[in-house]
Amino acid sequence: MTPEIKRRGLMLVLSSPSGAGKTTISRALLERDRNLSLSISATTRPMRSAEREGVHYHFVDQARFDRMVAEDALLEHAKVFGHSYGTPRAPVEKALAEGRDVLFDIDWQGTQQLAEKARKDLVAVFVLPPSTAELERRLQTRAQDSAAEVSKRMAKAVDEVSHWAEYDYIILNTDFETSVHRVQAILEAERLRRERQIGLHDFVASLRER
Repeated sequence: MTPEIKRRGLMLVLSSPSGAGKTTISRALLERDRNLSLSISATTRPMRSAEREGVHYHFVDQARFDRMVAEDALLEHAKVFGHSYGTPRAPVEKALAEGRDVLFDIDWQGTQQLAEKARKDLVAVFVLPPSTAELERRLQTRAQDSAAEVSKRMAKAVDEVSHWAEYDYIILNTDFETSVHRVQAILEAERLRRERQIGLHDFVASLRER
């Protein structure tokens, strides 16, 4: 029987401009990896018809969100397209202590805040589109936003992409399956980092006793 060495969980961040593919990659990772769970953000944006409370987001009003910020109950928070988003601290810290990994689908602002508070637990991946033309095509194809909203997201993409150098890894999303496999490889390697395997000291000590 293979011995199991106790490990601290990690925070895997995927960021990208809207339409570059981070959400689709995230869904695939969650389906294929039992030890990975999605961090459910709190937001003040209205719930969409296909969304469910506590599954896609925790939907709160601005007053409650502001209280969470004041009480330091959020690991990160940001304003995006006029709405507030943030990551509740307690469930993430519990998961990491239990050796479970948490996936974050957040932007560069949130990633910066996570790096300030928990850099050792953070693995940050930025997903780039093949081109701006392809990014615009994807936004138009998904038919989720109006033409005006697509234009707004394209303008914001320029600023988002400028933060690529702040990330640990860069994925060029030209092929979906290849991108998923690359992120899986990153995750597996990061799980093996010596400092995350907090049970190694005791395990190696037991080897020396034999």
